[in-house]
Amino acid sequence: MIDRITDEVLAAARALPTESTQQAVGYPSLFLLVVFGSLVPVVPTGALVSGAAVVAFHQSMPLVSLPLVFGVAALAAFLGDLGLYWLGQRGMGSRNGSRWLEQLRERAAPERLAQAQEKLERHGVTVLVISRLVPAGRIPVMLACLMSRMRMRDFIRGDIPACLAWAATYQLIGVAGGSLFPEPWQGVAAAVLLTLLLSAAPALTRRFRRRGPRGTGPDDTAE
Repeated sequence: MIDRITDEVLAAARALPTESTQQAVGYPSLFLLVVFGSLVPVVPTGALVSGAAVVAFHQSMPLVSLPLVFGVAALAAFLGDLGLYWLGQRGMGSRNGSRWLEQLRERAAPERLAQAQEKLERHGVTVLVISRLVPAGRIPVMLACLMSRMRMRDFIRGDIPACLAWAATYQLIGVAGGSLFPEPWQGVAAAVLLTLLLSAAPALTRRFRRRGPRGTGPDDTAE
């Protein structure tokens, strides 16, 4: 009996440094990647958060790990949004614009930008919360805020709850994936696949609409 308890304690002690090392590397990596993905919207930040939540769910103390993932993701998303909006404001105030502002314009489809401007006029900064939860909705709304000359403090007031809601949503996706599969890698794969499908849904929808019911839209002539 004593030998068995001793073996279990030793096994737990051997596992502790590995998990601690994963956390020491994982949280800073998650923070940097989400900040980078918010500044340069090509990194699937939602998938990163969901994957990190799966790993946290399977750790020995998920009630500690999951809040850490949530806090790191929300803070990183907020700082990334803040930096991108500041760069966009500099571009709006510059005679020649800026590279960041041009990238925002390239990634905002005209119809999505028009919808974002209309919603911003109706609902004000609260539309920022929705923009973070709707796939491909963040950039058009941010550009609409820039074009309306929204002050930084007003943007911050709407972006804080937006980032909190975004981090919570994608963490819940990760927790769901982690609870459905016994192995962490299976949950990570499922969560990442789901978030990527959600991110691609708007582009696929617009593509099918342009093709038309018989597939004779402008996309066919371009192929």
